Amino acid sequence: MAKFITAQEAAKQIPDGATVGIAGMGLSGWPEEVACAIRDRFRETGHPCSLELHQGSAMGDWGYGNQFLGWDRTRRPDGPDTAHGNRGVTRLGEAGEGLVTKWSGAHVGSAFTLRDLAAQDKLECHCLPQGVAVNLWREIAAGRPGLFTKVGLGTFVDPRVEGGRMNRCTRDNVAELVEVNGEEYLFFKSFPLHVALLRGTVADEKGNISFMHESVINEGLAVAQAAHNSGGIVIVQVEYVTKAETLNPKDVKIPGILVDYVVQATDPMACWQAEGVYWEPSFSGQIRRPTKAIPPLPLTERKVIARRCAMEVPAGAVLNLGVGMSADVGSIVAEEGCLDRVTMAAESGMIGGVMCALPNFGSSYNPECTLEHNATFDLIDGGGLDMTCLGLGECDAEGNVNVSKFGPRLTGPGGFIDITNATPKVVFCGTFMGKAKYAVGDGKLTILQEGTIQKFVKNVEQITFAGQYAKPSQEVLYVTERCVFQLMDGKMTLIEIAPGIDLEKDVLAHMGFTPAVSPNLKTMDPALFQETWGGLAQTL
Repeated sequence: MAKFITAQEAAKQIPDGATVGIAGMGLSGWPEEVACAIRDRFRETGHPCSLELHQGSAMGDWGYGNQFLGWDRTRRPDGPDTAHGNRGVTRLGEAGEGLVTKWSGAHVGSAFTLRDLAAQDKLECHCLPQGVAVNLWREIAAGRPGLFTKVGLGTFVDPRVEGGRMNRCTRDNVAELVEVNGEEYLFFKSFPLHVALLRGTVADEKGNISFMHESVINEGLAVAQAAHNSGGIVIVQVEYVTKAETLNPKDVKIPGILVDYVVQATDPMACWQAEGVYWEPSFSGQIRRPTKAIPPLPLTERKVIARRCAMEVPAGAVLNLGVGMSADVGSIVAEEGCLDRVTMAAESGMIGGVMCALPNFGSSYNPECTLEHNATFDLIDGGGLDMTCLGLGECDAEGNVNVSKFGPRLTGPGGFIDITNATPKVVFCGTFMGKAKYAVGDGKLTILQEGTIQKFVKNVEQITFAGQYAKPSQEVLYVTERCVFQLMDGKMTLIEIAPGIDLEKDVLAHMGFTPAVSPNLKTMDPALFQETWGGLAQTL
């Protein structure tokens, strides 16, 4: 039976040199109070130290780290230890060098302190595909040697490219290149897990854990099994405790037989459902919000891009949307009254409903179904999506896309590599130039101030999507506010240009390579650049 202890007592259970596994997305699943206790104990005693930390998705609060997001920072009472941008995995780097010395995850961008230590070569850092990260726990739990997959071939994860290494001090490759039945695969090796550091909503007196208010049913069960079956310990932070045998057995996501320690948080601020909200009941299925309550996007270049991406969605499609601008496509589908003609799916496990953009990415309003995070990648890897819309950090002449590393800013791929590997229609989206200013309206786009950051470059800094590995059957597009490209026969081909934009002056002059130009170059629909569109139903 699980033992109920304080966060400070939990911190004492973690030995020096332990391999620690966590599970969740955003702040869902993140044990904030326990993490702060670990940080504080290290500051005071120097222990635990030299931890090897493994995570899947981004777990943290983007907050002040991305000022341009502009969401309402007044929605929570900030205390001295709860400022926006400080929550999440970044807590473990606040004590400085030595607490974590090895770090592996699919997305590391929101853990600012650890990211900075990695950029300074003060800890080793690997990144790997999110589906691999969350499903490797099952291989460890079952005592299997590791995970074989084609996901990651040709990208920076491939040992022939960078081996998943995110800085100079990291020497080992995250995967091995192997051949099975004459085909190339990547092999991600299993390892023993000493500590599972998890969060649920409710624990009963026996340590059975419910995710009642969590938006994401994270991979916590697999992480708990991996630690337990490795001879390690399982620590779970919860918000509430209930009497034994009062939880519906189908609501128990981690059985008490796997749980060693339960910490009931003393502060509800340590139990946020997502970065932007303490608890939104429509995320976790307690209510269903009217879709008219979801505010429409303002008319900007972002909305133009989201509208143009939405035009690519086939009727009846299962549509995956990535973080950032691509998540706005869901708002367009809702605004245009077409939710009944598309099923949106998030890599976090949300099926149906309306996906959220930051700061609540990973959650959905009114999901029809919430799958376990790791089970969702079985759907994705097997080709269960019809289309995906993902962000575009930078792109090169071969159609390669980088969203994972920009100089000292380490981010990681998240589910980007998994999703683009198997989805038949892939649409990348982003502004054509960074820092440009526009006027949108009257059916056209006007550049008020040219951007200073070139995104279409000769060679991307890191390959997160490998154009040469795109399947012949895949349709790959790159949508910006100025123009649209398509990958055709391995070449970046310009197929559309926005009204009001000059091909030579506004597009080709700002590219690090010369794309092919379609002989049937079209003008983007002027209706996309008007306050009211109303055209999605026709394109579907």
